[in-house]
Amino acid sequence: MQLHPQNPHYFQYQGKPLIIIGSGEHYGAVMNLDFDYKTYLNTLGKEGLNHTRLFTGAYLEKQGDFGIKKNTMAPAEGRAILPWKRSNQPGYALGGNKFDLDQWDPAYFARLKDFMTLASTNKVMVEVCLFSAHYGGGWNYAAFNPSNNINSTPELEAKDVNTLNNKGLLARQEAYVRKLVRELNGFGNFYFEIQNEPWADNTEIVFTRNDYGESPWMDKIQVVSQASNQWQKLVASWIKDEESKLTNKHLISQNISNFYYPITEPDPQIDIFNFHYAYPRAASENYYLNKVLGFNETGFAGGEDDTYRRQVWQFVMAGGALFSHLDYSFSVGQENGQDTTYESPGGGSPDLRKEFGILKSFMETHDLVNLQPDASVVKAAPGATTLAMSNSNGMWVVYWESLAVKSYDITLTLPAGSYSTEWMDVTTGNIISKGAVKDSKVAVPGQADMVLVVRRK
Repeated sequence: MQLHPQNPHYFQYQGKPLIIIGSGEHYGAVMNLDFDYKTYLNTLGKEGLNHTRLFTGAYLEKQGDFGIKKNTMAPAEGRAILPWKRSNQPGYALGGNKFDLDQWDPAYFARLKDFMTLASTNKVMVEVCLFSAHYGGGWNYAAFNPSNNINSTPELEAKDVNTLNNKGLLARQEAYVRKLVRELNGFGNFYFEIQNEPWADNTEIVFTRNDYGESPWMDKIQVVSQASNQWQKLVASWIKDEESKLTNKHLISQNISNFYYPITEPDPQIDIFNFHYAYPRAASENYYLNKVLGFNETGFAGGEDDTYRRQVWQFVMAGGALFSHLDYSFSVGQENGQDTTYESPGGGSPDLRKEFGILKSFMETHDLVNLQPDASVVKAAPGATTLAMSNSNGMWVVYWESLAVKSYDITLTLPAGSYSTEWMDVTTGNIISKGAVKDSKVAVPGQADMVLVVRRK
């Protein structure tokens, strides 16, 4: 997988342009021994989705963290498998013996490689997430924490773990990264992400988005600290250096912020800039960077499918090429994603994944590599919000969301000529109506959200 040489806002894989759309489990598929990743990956493949995030062992959780029940990243007691062998000394915080960081666990790497092989068979692209913020309490379960290993690693505050000020833990982190780079080099269906949500432990600047009241975390844009950025650049350099000795090269992703942020001083080692709980402007404001822009974690927005369907269409139409929904309908024993009894701050369902598949198929069949955001084509859309793209060759695509009780005509700005129109239902993929542009206007069928395709005749 690489950035597309013709349009680096998208991917190329096996010679074809690629957009990545996923709806997956909570990142513990390999480290949780009770999770049947074969059923999981086969489900994604059958449903036509092509992305999953995978945490590789530096961070894990306990049941109940973040209000998530049936959390796949929180293995049952003694059922976590990490890159390091267990020692003979009891006392790991989540059950079983402590880890020996001087010894790699062959069983873990066998499981990891089997996962990657099956993902490749199902044409699923994997985000290999090396590190994560610890959110304070998560450091208590980490193998690098001295209480969980026999190697006398340094005593640290969680905020210092993923910085250069980590009192010598750096060498352990480097060995871990280089080992994963070597073990995974033969696979082409993945990219590396340096750290999940680095701003959660190290924030320097906070922008308040809500000027009309008190602001919980959902109303703040947290920008990662320079101390974290310096460490992330070093981790990226370890990946680059290790791969310089190997056959294959892989893309590197950096997780920028919640919501949106106009990126400053982008690291040239980075190919993919990811956001969580993203607004479309996260893509539009950074489109000029000519790199892939991703929305690689959803959630904390309730359980309604409509919310996440709108999010994916908005982000992709703004120029994003990667969307990964955090789907709680996948759990241990329900690896086919049919469990809708979950308790969590987010959503997920088989119906939602079908809707994601409709978007992926739509983009793949509408000249993906030539599409670019186009803010000029929609002149007026009373009672609605719109996002549009065009291919500079006589085709425009408009995502339309109603805000009104009734529908009103949409007015377009198009070159002189004759144009056909087609409205698609984004929940079914069915064509609602066909027509033509008349006096720059297009009649709008009555529906909540739809896609309009305009073609020059």
